[in-house]
Amino acid sequence: MSTISNFHTKAITNNSESPFVKLKSINFGDCKWDAGFWAEKVKTAEEKMLPYMGDLLCGDIGHGLNNFKIAAGLKEGVHKGFYWHDGDFYKFMEAKTYVYGLTKNESLLKELDEYIDIIAQAQEEDGYIHTHIQITEGADRFENRKYHEMYNFGHLFIAASVHYRITGQKNFLDIAVKMADLLCVYFMPETKHYQRFGFNQTQIMGLVELYRTVKNEKYLALAEKFINRRGTYEIKHDSTTVGYPIGDMVQERTPLREANEAVGHAVLALYYYAGAADVYAETGEKALIDALDRLWENVTDKKMYVTGAVGQAHYGASSNREMIEEGFIDAYMMPNMTAYNETCANLCNAMFSNRMLGIKEDAKYADIIELVLYNSGLSGISLEGKEYFYSNPLRMVNNARDYEAHKDVTESPVRQPYLECFCCPPNLVRTICNSSGWAYNLSENGVAVILFGGNMLDTTLLDGSPIKLSQDTEYPWKGLVKITVEACKNTAFDIKVRIPKWAKGSTLTVNGEAVTVAVNPGSFATINRVWQAGDVITLDMPMEVTLVEGHDRIEEVRNQVAVKRGPIVYCVETPDLPTEASILDVYINGNSPLVAEHKADFLGGITVVNAELLIREGKTDEMYQVVSKPQFKSFKTQLVPYYAWSNRGQAEMTVFMPIVW
Repeated sequence: MSTISNFHTKAITNNSESPFVKLKSINFGDCKWDAGFWAEKVKTAEEKMLPYMGDLLCGDIGHGLNNFKIAAGLKEGVHKGFYWHDGDFYKFMEAKTYVYGLTKNESLLKELDEYIDIIAQAQEEDGYIHTHIQITEGADRFENRKYHEMYNFGHLFIAASVHYRITGQKNFLDIAVKMADLLCVYFMPETKHYQRFGFNQTQIMGLVELYRTVKNEKYLALAEKFINRRGTYEIKHDSTTVGYPIGDMVQERTPLREANEAVGHAVLALYYYAGAADVYAETGEKALIDALDRLWENVTDKKMYVTGAVGQAHYGASSNREMIEEGFIDAYMMPNMTAYNETCANLCNAMFSNRMLGIKEDAKYADIIELVLYNSGLSGISLEGKEYFYSNPLRMVNNARDYEAHKDVTESPVRQPYLECFCCPPNLVRTICNSSGWAYNLSENGVAVILFGGNMLDTTLLDGSPIKLSQDTEYPWKGLVKITVEACKNTAFDIKVRIPKWAKGSTLTVNGEAVTVAVNPGSFATINRVWQAGDVITLDMPMEVTLVEGHDRIEEVRNQVAVKRGPIVYCVETPDLPTEASILDVYINGNSPLVAEHKADFLGGITVVNAELLIREGKTDEMYQVVSKPQFKSFKTQLVPYYAWSNRGQAEMTVFMPIVW
């Protein structure tokens, strides 16, 4: 372990010394996207997404920095924004730290130092830092769970750990350590008043990451304590729960180790699971990983959309018939138009799978990461990078819902330039900025290729030997991936190449010759040999356009299909339909070919799917009507990637369409 720690302590999730992790994270910056899809997204994040977000959060619209200035006595005013606004500012800082790590742009480091100085001035002498509590008269520490203190602390711990690893500076880390020490003072004792706190579970991930950073075991012990306390007390309203739901909504009905079903607020649940996976990575407790296995299967097999999105409903009830918001409802209950699918929840789905991938070394988790990144994650931001979706439905119909009823615009027919509830935008932008850190993992005797895209990897294997790889591909638009060994040790080691579950019929060669290992979709193809500089691995994945149907119990998509090509889910928008047609009139002709066509100058450069659709005629607005054989008008058009919809003005859209054979 001492050898490992010498080389790999600068990862996003620093599992370098985690004894129960099989695939270790690479240091952030060891891989950089240099061409193609993700290189372009990171460039947009650097040049447009982050500067625009900075204008919002450091000005009078987003007022995130203003809150810290007021708490520090540098500005007069009242707290503005939701209780969790501090945490969203920390995520913005984390994203900026990643860009600094990739570019070494000193102006970014200077800006971060300015923010950190203000936050340090706002921090109280005993370490407490939460601007809503500090500014608002009558709001006391740990008085009410709705104040989201733990959420803010968790993002502070994560952002500060990342900042220290990438910059080597301790100014932000010192703030986090002081707050974590205070948290231990309050929450390590078995005090009845505090045992129900921590319902928004970010602090568990944050405490484990802080433990990994400074090696203080009390942080890991407190993280585990937050897990152990859930579901061990009587569920009832008390002074700490005023104004906020209880029970399944906040993951307190069932102890985690006994849980079989994902319930409640999807973000709360998945941050909780990700934190529990981090704790397992350090402790190896079987009951913990058994529960996480069950919960992962429940999410992905019974409550996840074809886009990788999760959290089916804005309002609803758990299977225990307790009120929930923004979360999981019954298995297979998957509405399209009212699907909530908060961007944060979708990203948390990928975060949870990323941790499970490291623990289990199973490619099925990487399939979920990829599905989210290309679909329900990216759909949360416009191609320009300045407008946001909070919720991500699979169907949009004009005038079908009263979006004005939701004043914080968490549900909207178009992306918004600012969301009052601003948790999703910085969460997505930090994920785009750190995506290169997810591209490869280190195995016991080699390297695993997780994500495809033009990149350069310059790192060391776990034994300390150097490894350099380059990846050349036009993925996700083309399925050909070439991985060249640029430098390596002179003894045998593994290169594990992920074969996506959808990539049936893939071929894998080394220097033009077929490999002797199995190339099975949904698994790693492990090639062990003495590698030499100049060796080329070629993975060729057929990029056929496919039709996808849902499970029989998903009533809303019975006799409907979605279109998918590679990792990309497609949709049809009204700009590509006849003027008079609604999305509800559209059927897909199952007997007509679906043909992919790349359009370099359309929607940022995408591959569309050309299709023959059928527009149903003669329908009325009656609730029910007698029907004979439906009449259709044929119409040839294009389908666009789901993530790219709503970039041509307000539009109707659907992913699933009824099919006529």
